[in-house]
Amino acid sequence: MQKILGVICLLVGIFLLLWGRKIADSFGSQVQEVFTGAPTDRAMYLYIGGIVLAILGIAQFFWKRK
Repeated sequence: MQKILGVICLLVGIFLLLWGRKIADSFGSQVQEVFTGAPTDRAMYLYIGGIVLAILGIAQFFWKRK
């Protein structure tokens, strides 16, 4: 069960990272980045959530419970 949850978290994390990348590359995000100098908040939230879930998924998949 732990490995299944790890794989699911890893896949959702990767999906969020790819979705964040797609949003960051959108035209509206690029226009906002020209004026603010930073990517949109939504893209950053997706990046952070994706990284956290991917790390959690890797930890769940590889580390055994006692």
